Amino acid sequence: MRLTTAQALVRWLRAQRTELPDGTEAPLFPGVFAIFGHGNVLGLGNALEEVHAEFPVWRGHNEQGMALAAVGIAKATHRRQVGVATSSIGPGALNMVTAAGVAHANRLPLLLLPGDTFTSRAPDPVLQQVEHYGDPTTTVNDAFRAVSRYFDRITRPEQLLNTLPQVARVLTDPADCGPVTLALPQDVQAESFDFPDALFTPVVHRPTRPRPDTRALTEAADVLRQARKPLLVLGGGVRYSRAAGRAIRFAEQHAIPIAETTAGRTLIPHDHPLHAGPLGITGSTSANVLAAEADVVLAVGTRLQDFTTASWTVFTPDVRIVSLNAARFDAVKHGALSLVADADEGLRELTDELGDWRADATWAARATEERAKWDAHIDELRAPDGTPTYAQVVGVVNDLSTPEDYVLTASGGLPGELIGGWRAVGEATMDVEYGFSCMGYELAGAWGAAIARPDGVVTTLLGDGSYLMLNSELFSAAFAGHGFVAVVCDNDGYAVIHRLQTGQGGAGFNNLYDDVRTAHARPPRTDFAAHAASMGCATFPVENLADLREAYRKAREVAKTEHRPAVVVIRTHPSAWTEAGAWWEVGVPEVAHRPEITAAHEEVATGKAKQIRYL
Repeated sequence: MRLTTAQALVRWLRAQRTELPDGTEAPLFPGVFAIFGHGNVLGLGNALEEVHAEFPVWRGHNEQGMALAAVGIAKATHRRQVGVATSSIGPGALNMVTAAGVAHANRLPLLLLPGDTFTSRAPDPVLQQVEHYGDPTTTVNDAFRAVSRYFDRITRPEQLLNTLPQVARVLTDPADCGPVTLALPQDVQAESFDFPDALFTPVVHRPTRPRPDTRALTEAADVLRQARKPLLVLGGGVRYSRAAGRAIRFAEQHAIPIAETTAGRTLIPHDHPLHAGPLGITGSTSANVLAAEADVVLAVGTRLQDFTTASWTVFTPDVRIVSLNAARFDAVKHGALSLVADADEGLRELTDELGDWRADATWAARATEERAKWDAHIDELRAPDGTPTYAQVVGVVNDLSTPEDYVLTASGGLPGELIGGWRAVGEATMDVEYGFSCMGYELAGAWGAAIARPDGVVTTLLGDGSYLMLNSELFSAAFAGHGFVAVVCDNDGYAVIHRLQTGQGGAGFNNLYDDVRTAHARPPRTDFAAHAASMGCATFPVENLADLREAYRKAREVAKTEHRPAVVVIRTHPSAWTEAGAWWEVGVPEVAHRPEITAAHEEVATGKAKQIRYL
């Protein structure tokens, strides 16, 4: 059929289907986030307008924000659906690069369709074009190459025939999953071609489940049988495989304590007797104590990022790591015995290989014992006392949440509070974007999650810094009719970075407002409630925890019934944090003007001496 490049692309998007965890089908691409400008308004814009009654288009107000909302859809659907975002050329396109970085770091699918300059070059230089003196083929879209799993610039319509199957592969493959960028020159979008009907045949994409190599499976089982104190660490790959139930049964059959990574949080019921808690710097002392004694770690679906491993100081030096991962890239890291497989299939076959082997019952019981100590510590932190803290705010939200709800955050101090202090109320119901730690994801990602999860209440927790970084999608969500709750914790600046700065000997500088340069004796402050109200949100400013509980209860109801964001604002303590007692390597100057900094450098050297380096 004779179609323009843009029409063919849109028709192909609509033909792609996905199998959801319950076995039902849904669109692989549930809709498109778009800000139109020259470079996409006529080609792709007209193609989307033709089908807008069946294929939703949501208008963003910042390209980064709308692309982050697309990332939020992917995480909220456990990678079963893919968000799409399109922009004009130039600054519109470059604004989406950060979102591509978020998707890449977190192994999440995202389809970006930035407009591009003319392939004919006849009108060059066009508005917003950045010219490269020595390479006329380079455009700003080449910036996406560093943060894309798959990148292509479509310079002829028929190139779609070859590239679209690769697009689908990357977006749905458990090992290669990540962002895809298709740069679309504005003249090529409008050019036509006789596309074969077969390109638009509906396709249902089902998660592939690669099985482990039998020799590697035997070797992994042999290593586990020799373990006296094994530890099972569950990451995001378990979530995307929908293998939480399999992992629990595996742990129960073999009496192995379970710890969770950031991406693996809320996979295990909080009160399960084998649940040791979250691991690492932002985790729990309970999981960290067990990790320090474990002689074998079975890491499933995790890349073992530095916050999980406490910069590789959380494990004993002679620990043996078995890495079960769909991506060989991750499985071979850190000298691990690699078991390349889908999490669900891999654990199933490993269970069969282990037979009736079980770890010592006294070791398994340590999970409950240590987590009880951590739970008691969190209870103490949640008890009302003076200025509200992050831990207390998280406690209120946690208490009122249901199994259908979904909670998220991204940067600053709140990831530590949610990872370490949250008690799971439903399986895979948390999104802590701590792979890229992107300020601004909190509100935009919540918009995407609200689109993807209309049945429960989506709640995002964020600081004042993240709110000011990127808040335009509050209006986008309010306008489109997608409700969620945003709890804004105002602690007068970038408090967690202030903590890092002063904790390593530095003077407080340029983070908290008290240390920021100003010409005013009384600098202005943001009225977050008034600002959010001006964006179409319901607002609930509160002063204390008692008022917070009632305000959050009302905000949940507003989000569900009025289909708009409800923003709760509360002042919080700037220096009260949940501590897991783990170390993190940071770059402290060896020579400095403050003796406190050089002393901190010596402490870093002490920490590095405990650091494990595997091949």
